[in-house]
Amino acid sequence: MDFEQLAKIENESERVNRTYDIFNEDARLNHSKAARVEFLTTAYYIEKYLKEGDKILDIGAGAGEYSLYFARKGYEVWALELADANIAAFKKKIAPEDRIDLVQGNALDLSRYADSSFDVVLLLGPLYHLKKDEDKHRCISEAKRVCKDGGKIFFAFISNDFVFLTEFGYDIHYFGNGDYDHETFKLHDFPFVFHTVDAARKVLAGGGINILHEVASDGASELLAARINEMSDADYGQYLRYHFYICEKPELLGMTNHLLFVGEKNGCRSDMDRMEAGCQP
Repeated sequence: MDFEQLAKIENESERVNRTYDIFNEDARLNHSKAARVEFLTTAYYIEKYLKEGDKILDIGAGAGEYSLYFARKGYEVWALELADANIAAFKKKIAPEDRIDLVQGNALDLSRYADSSFDVVLLLGPLYHLKKDEDKHRCISEAKRVCKDGGKIFFAFISNDFVFLTEFGYDIHYFGNGDYDHETFKLHDFPFVFHTVDAARKVLAGGGINILHEVASDGASELLAARINEMSDADYGQYLRYHFYICEKPELLGMTNHLLFVGEKNGCRSDMDRMEAGCQP
């Protein structure tokens, strides 16, 4: 499978499935100190809100990095993943004592889960792939439906604006021949879907999400990977403290490859639901 073959697949779910025959999600978050920054940041914010006995749903669980981490901290985890390669990698890592219910499925259909079943819902991958507004809305609506009122939902987006610099680090000709609109600087949404900070906010606002945190989850870590990976453990620890210091600064929010939004379910599914239910905007 290559990008040319991938682009010819018309069925969106199958195209996403085959995307992970190309990209190794199993190693993405753990292969180096630089790669680990995104995971450590996301886990840090999740742990801000977890309470003993909370139930976690990991939608688009990838190869299980977050599911396994929290299961091994004693939480019950339900995990849903679409891609065959990720499911296979995930299954290899599950130990008998891990309390994880792993199924293959699509983030647009969570009908296997009852309303208001989970205290924490992770949506850390599906919005990387959904191009249509109606699919984004449906995905968020389903995540809200299965989340308890007042529960927390964690959304990840791939940030449009910083990708230019990380790609330039790999290809000196990227600004001349990169796959983006050379007037608007909007990246073309293949094989992933890219959002600016404002676009991500609009998606979540349309879904009736009350945003608690906006986070540059990996910052410049990929761009600076060679230097970060050479750090001593002590220096790396201080780098992480610096990263946590700046990762919510509004003036730096778009300067990251991945965005994390921490949201709270407010009881209404969307702008339309909010009007029908009499909720305030």
